Amino acid sequence: QVQPVESGGGLVQPGGSLRLSCDVSGTRLIGHDMGWYRQAPGKERELVAATSSFSGGSTWYKSAVQGRFTITIDDTKTRVYLQMNSVKTEDTAVYYCNRYPAEINSWGQGTPVTVSS
Repeated sequence: QVQPVESGGGLVQPGGSLRLSCDVSGTRLIGHDMGWYRQAPGKERELVAATSSFSGGSTWYKSAVQGRFTITIDDTKTRVYLQMNSVKTEDTAVYYCNRYPAEINSWGQGTPVTVSS
């Protein structure tokens, strides 16, 4: 594969949880710092979380998700996860993973997350 493959999105109620997964095996993203991005309807894509390229490394979060979302990368560096807890309606968006900073030719299809009661 050339692009990452995101999965795990869906419909969730406010206050619920989701775990997003990104498979970067076979791509040139392996070994790079990685990020989860999202694009809400009518808005630009934004970075929500980033991690260094190794498990247990440094992380960064957009203030709006700090304390609710957790980004992790597995030891093989082929899977990047985003644990989303206490979700809010404003978290509704299509979520993408890419290296950080993003590589223009490495956007996947994304996985949609809808937070609604």
